[in-house]
Amino acid sequence: MKGLELARGYYEAYGRSMIHEKFPEYESRIAVGLAGEGSECFGYDDEYSRDHDFGPAFCMWVDREVMEQAGARLQEEYERLPLVYNGFNVRRDHKLGGHRTGVWEITGFYRHFLLVPGVPESNLEWMNLPESYLAAAVNGEVFRDDEGSFTGIRKELQKGYPEDVRIKKMVARAAFMSQSGQYNYPRCRRRGEPAAACLALAEFIKSGMSMIYLLNRRYAPFYKWMHRGLKDLDVLGDTWELFGKLADARTAEEDKQQLIELICEKIVIELKKQNLTELEDPFLQSHLDLMMSKIGDPQIRRMHWLQG
Repeated sequence: MKGLELARGYYEAYGRSMIHEKFPEYESRIAVGLAGEGSECFGYDDEYSRDHDFGPAFCMWVDREVMEQAGARLQEEYERLPLVYNGFNVRRDHKLGGHRTGVWEITGFYRHFLLVPGVPESNLEWMNLPESYLAAAVNGEVFRDDEGSFTGIRKELQKGYPEDVRIKKMVARAAFMSQSGQYNYPRCRRRGEPAAACLALAEFIKSGMSMIYLLNRRYAPFYKWMHRGLKDLDVLGDTWELFGKLADARTAEEDKQQLIELICEKIVIELKKQNLTELEDPFLQSHLDLMMSKIGDPQIRRMHWLQG
């Protein structure tokens, strides 16, 4: 079973009745689900994920008043739930992993990832939020949220970056991609600098995958799940195979350069579809000025190409 399935099953088997019987006055104010850090929250967990921080567990998100009045008792009752479910030992938080399950104050959960208690209030606040933190804040599933307090913030965040911020971040990704993959990678190879070539290729892959998420108006997860998640995207999800070949040591160097150019060509076509450029030049550096001109916020437009 996947971690999210275990979480929901454990809640339905034990958590729901515990909340109903011991906290009836707060039941409608307790949101339940599993979201945050860990591969199981993205649905990416497998047999290798079970060596640490794996097992049935769920989160309970409450407002400040409920936290003050019943948070400690709710956590105590949660920790008294059965320690085995469906053949799996129940997961408990560890010091190294930090607080991931159990009771959360709603704004505290979002502040943990975003450093703000909910939806950022300005484009500059949005600019400072790493994609992987936002991805962790909105992943997983909510099993119950009668009042919608937790889900309301979640839905706003799931809409993606504000458009000016999204475009600026794509400008930065395009700049890094052209600099690292289209320019520096072949030069480093010709100079006989394999380490520099590997670093350039890694930068291209990371920036390129982030670009695909941004084109989908999605947040890229932590780097070890970025490639896995490409398969689930509607726009340019087929680049999953291209990036895989690009990272494969068995792929010939000449073929890698062709893959780089193919990925860039696909991105340019999509940028045109989204009215972010009018050019067809596959060299991404050529599109930066045009993309910057699409940004309305003067503070964001004044930022350097590479910022974001």
